[in-house]
Amino acid sequence: MKELSKFLIVLLGPTGVGKTSLSIQLSNALDAPIVSADSRQFFREMKVGTAAPTERELNQATHYLIGNKSITERYSCGMFELDALNTLEIIFQEHKSALLVGGSMLYIDAICKGIDDFPTPDPELRKTLENQLKNEGIDSLRSQLKILDPEQYNNIDLKNPQRILKAVEVCLQTGRTYSSFLTQPQKVRPFGIVKIGLNRPREELYSMINQRVDKMIENGLVEEVKGLYKYRNHNALKTVGYREIFDFIDGKISLDEAVELIKRNSRRYAKRQLTWWGRDNEITWFHPDDEECILEFMRGKISC
Repeated sequence: MKELSKFLIVLLGPTGVGKTSLSIQLSNALDAPIVSADSRQFFREMKVGTAAPTERELNQATHYLIGNKSITERYSCGMFELDALNTLEIIFQEHKSALLVGGSMLYIDAICKGIDDFPTPDPELRKTLENQLKNEGIDSLRSQLKILDPEQYNNIDLKNPQRILKAVEVCLQTGRTYSSFLTQPQKVRPFGIVKIGLNRPREELYSMINQRVDKMIENGLVEEVKGLYKYRNHNALKTVGYREIFDFIDGKISLDEAVELIKRNSRRYAKRQLTWWGRDNEITWFHPDDEECILEFMRGKISC
């Protein structure tokens, strides 16, 4: 087997754990440019609600795939896989290592394992399911998915109608469970992969999440969401931090209620992230403050 000379260091962890600041320190220490694997930080109009790196942070290390798309553009996990692999090929021409940083589980898996070859959507079936969603609501599709694919039902974001619709669509179109497409043999990459997970004690993590949401409000989250109101049906905006503020703008809830919901939903998302990664025994976990231990571990792995 050919010895690998290039390494992708994956720095993952739940929302709010402290990936951004640590990634910059590690990037400089290891001469490893950063590639974002955050499924919302690609969009330049979504800086506040995604806690995207600031201009100062971006200038402290080389970053790729942050703010490189507009919310008006269609962008998928498959497209990200191609973009990220092309970016890594360029990075590896001059660097031994690169850092893949983010908390979007499917996007990280797309680079480490390869995107699953889902079938091309059937336009008629898609239209039927969209009408079902519109007329019967999300609960109808949830119930259908629970019957068709209980495994995916237990792992999916049950508040995300587009993901639920997609899972039901694949089940009906192929006669296979959506989750079966997620267990296909992973693709072989021409670089080594080292996975570093960041976590904190639960109360500490939840406190940081709550503080981050308060900071987002201070930094102008409401104004950012108001500027995106006409795009509210885009899939990228059907996410925590945006849908709650849309409900506030629509007069359905107060701002205080929206803020508390963002905090609660962010905590729940963090729990789902950790559950997802808990099944991956390739991840070595650290507290974000253990920078020296992380560096020592990384150097040992990429110098083998």
